Amino acid sequence: MVTPAASSSRSIDVLIVGAGAAGMMCAVEAARRGRSVLIVDHARNPGEKIRISGGGRCNFTNLGTTAANFLGENPRFATSALKRFTQHDFIKRVDRAGIAWHEKTLGQLFCDDSAKQIVRMLTDDMRNAGAVLKMGTGVDRVARYGDGFEAALSDGAVVRCASLVLATGGKSIPKMGATGWAYDTARQFGLRVTETRPALVPLTFEPGLLEKLASLSGLSVEAEITHRASSSAERGRPNGQTVFKEGLLFTHRGLSGPSILQISSYWREGEAITAALAPGADVYARLKAAKEENGKQMLHTALGHIVPRRLAESIAEREGVKGKLAEIGDKTLRRLDEAVNAWTVKPVGSEGYRTAEVTLGGVATDQLDQQTMAATPVPGLFVIGEAVDITGWLGGYNFQWAWSSGWAAGQSC
Repeated sequence: MVTPAASSSRSIDVLIVGAGAAGMMCAVEAARRGRSVLIVDHARNPGEKIRISGGGRCNFTNLGTTAANFLGENPRFATSALKRFTQHDFIKRVDRAGIAWHEKTLGQLFCDDSAKQIVRMLTDDMRNAGAVLKMGTGVDRVARYGDGFEAALSDGAVVRCASLVLATGGKSIPKMGATGWAYDTARQFGLRVTETRPALVPLTFEPGLLEKLASLSGLSVEAEITHRASSSAERGRPNGQTVFKEGLLFTHRGLSGPSILQISSYWREGEAITAALAPGADVYARLKAAKEENGKQMLHTALGHIVPRRLAESIAEREGVKGKLAEIGDKTLRRLDEAVNAWTVKPVGSEGYRTAEVTLGGVATDQLDQQTMAATPVPGLFVIGEAVDITGWLGGYNFQWAWSSGWAAGQSC
């Protein structure tokens, strides 16, 4: 933990608001360049999202990170920062800090021990570089002051700075203190903010469908989820289609699990998603073969060899099919195939910012310099991390964007 500085009025080079992943990375880099840096946050401890991420082990990056893993009006905006400070560059820092890590599926890297090690690495680097951290301190007011900025802090101090960095993230997980402060401040200085909405979030169903699926709550399966855009909200995807193949979890509110969290960033109200609950399995062929081998076998038993028994029973009931395989025609078997691997449903909403891992949207990238993260219409203002209209997939991508964008700003602020 970095020792907070005593309250005072002073002039500094850089004021960073937000002691999360991006803000701390920026503070380290700016201080290493010899800049006088103050980083403030209204929370009690730095890096709280880091601490709770990955089940407490922090999915700190992804080996496959490219701009293709991000959403926004212009996801390619992220390319410069991601190439200049890569996932491999961050891994080197983790290695130098003596933090053991391991790779899980799909290139996701986690700490072997605790996410607190990543927080400690960053706070140690800040302290060693000379950056000052003040926790429990918010910004009551900020305004232009000459060529720089003047900020009134909640502890009574007034700070004047040449560079101001907005690093407070988005609105996700408000119980941890998340707010829209970065967006409000950006607008105050005339910057455009794109529509913001919860992302990487569970989806919810209407009561009638929930009642039909109640027996499945808590059941998890490997699934392939497909979403086809019905508007221009998602551009640049083949046929407007997005597909994720990962775990799916039935909940008492709807659907969750990695595949659903991923697709939630693309889904919009009024749109449907299609789930393959036994991806790669030819359900019709397998049921047909089971029928020919043992026609006396009950449908739910045969289907239970393809998907979990609870799911097999639910699908059979939902489709109104029961009895022995010998009594079921091929047309019905094909309908069951579709019920398993082309189950199309229309969520009514999401669980919102309360459980969303990130916020989609943010400060528009057409007003930021992709190399420095500086706001081109407002000299001295920088926006980094989740506050920017760059949102990553689930799996360590958002942390890598935080490291890369924070590093980029730290070279120039």
